[in-house]
Amino acid sequence: MSDQNSVEASLADAAVEVDFKDDASIDPFPHYARLRDSCPVPRLVKGSGLRPFLVTRYADAKAALNDPRLLKDPRHGEGELTAAGLAHIYFGEGATLSNNMLILDPPDHTRLRKLMAGQFTAHRTAQLAPRIQQLSDSLIDEMGPAGQAEFMSSFAIPLPALVIAELLGVPTADRQQFRTWAQGSLLPMHDPKHLQALKALSAYVAEIAERKKAEPGPDLISALIEDHSDNRLTEAELLGNIKLLILAGHETTTNLLGNGLLALLRNRPQLESLRAHPDLIPDAVEELLRYDSPVERATIRFAAEDVQIGDTLIPRGSTVYVALGSANRDEAEFPEADHLDIARSARGHLAFGYGLHFCLGAPLARLEAKIAFATLLRRLDDLELDAAPEDLTHQPSFMMRGLTTLPIRFRAKNPAEMITRVQTP
Repeated sequence: MSDQNSVEASLADAAVEVDFKDDASIDPFPHYARLRDSCPVPRLVKGSGLRPFLVTRYADAKAALNDPRLLKDPRHGEGELTAAGLAHIYFGEGATLSNNMLILDPPDHTRLRKLMAGQFTAHRTAQLAPRIQQLSDSLIDEMGPAGQAEFMSSFAIPLPALVIAELLGVPTADRQQFRTWAQGSLLPMHDPKHLQALKALSAYVAEIAERKKAEPGPDLISALIEDHSDNRLTEAELLGNIKLLILAGHETTTNLLGNGLLALLRNRPQLESLRAHPDLIPDAVEELLRYDSPVERATIRFAAEDVQIGDTLIPRGSTVYVALGSANRDEAEFPEADHLDIARSARGHLAFGYGLHFCLGAPLARLEAKIAFATLLRRLDDLELDAAPEDLTHQPSFMMRGLTTLPIRFRAKNPAEMITRVQTP
């Protein structure tokens, strides 16, 4: 049999699965468990018409995330993108997903990541801790007197949005608009609102960049403009990566805070253990990232050549998704994976990816989450879910997993109680 015939036979034999991720009301975890057991690399049928392969097991996912044959350059999957009617998003003058680190491969990726990494050093991230603490306390001050709040809009959304706005040097008053664009950009790619959001964000970024060129400041966008002036990145790369920072700079952390608090509220012994032992917060954040990963699927990859994963042959030109949320629930790597355990050593999780495209903003997201959960548990007693769990809904998204709303009730401590708690052995 010829190589081409072998590929066609493999495609014909591939298990086909209608993508449950297209319906935000479906709990994905039972489906991922079924696939890991019976069909770990199915071929999906999406509402857009795209037919990507999905990698669900931990070992396969980790290998795929660092496989040099699974690339980010969409030219390797142009045929499938065109067939699904999605080529305009990646190609041509109006392309909205282009020229950022997430869709580039070495050497361009290496060059850009080195420039960006210089702005996300451990020292610079640590310097943000006092401001993150101040913002966390301020948001709790605002919602505390009522004894109840919608956590997403009152805390989980504004905290990381304010942090990234200040870091980038854009008006904090625009943070709600960031959220609107982020939500739109994460809708299924065939949804017209997806393209509308990305176009609006592109126009905003171009305007902000021109403003910063005229009036630079001590912020990340100004630093990137200086790199552009030194010919270390092109104009298109400058705009593409500012857009990436706005989108990725807060959405992941927002979902980590929402998913994490819900997981604790639905596992009361874990929440009370964490309240009694705040020294466990760093490990708890890693477990919350594993348990309900804010990025359910990594950004799309394209097979530059035939790739064998387990019993499945992924032909050259295919599109591939790696299911981070599934890999992080793989019993082969994390025993009792469906059980939340804040004392677990979960640091091998893939919530921030792995390999070349490991999330640059991971230290900042971790820092925000540690401060946020420590502050919430220190300042709010009797913290409970103020809705039936089955009534909660998730945002429609082709890659993220995040709540629409999270109603909570609590008793905010007064300053005297907090001082007493600190002074009591």
